[in-house]
Amino acid sequence: MDVRALMRPDPITLSVTDTLDIADDLMGLGRIRHLPVVDGRRVVGIVSQRDLLRAAVSSLLGLGRTAEQDWLRKIAVATVMTSRVFTVSPSTPLQAAVQIMIDKRIGCLPVVERGNLVGLLTETDCLNRLRTLLEIDETRKGLPELAPVG
Repeated sequence: MDVRALMRPDPITLSVTDTLDIADDLMGLGRIRHLPVVDGRRVVGIVSQRDLLRAAVSSLLGLGRTAEQDWLRKIAVATVMTSRVFTVSPSTPLQAAVQIMIDKRIGCLPVVERGNLVGLLTETDCLNRLRTLLEIDETRKGLPELAPVG
């Protein structure tokens, strides 16, 4: 199985010129934890919920939601994004992609083809596939053994 089978095509993205209030809104509305940052269709970074939380120091100061949004509106995505992004192609074996996420301790991999972002593979996508495989395994255990033919 390759990454293409599990990736989410055409993920929601941020532009390098966007500010963190936009990232915060997108993450909140879409229940998204990772947003690729693109320049055109080329991946130049990624912003995670963790990055956003680090930038939102106003929550520690007890400021209200409006004040926090005003603060985030002043911070460019490019200043907090992770710019060293590990990517995979759609044809990368899923096992190899999972190993990259484990080794690098990252929660997602942008999927790039010919230099352009075409999808996103997340740890949630991989865990959903694992759940399906475990369910299949449990179902198989409950089936009677077939006698050998011949």
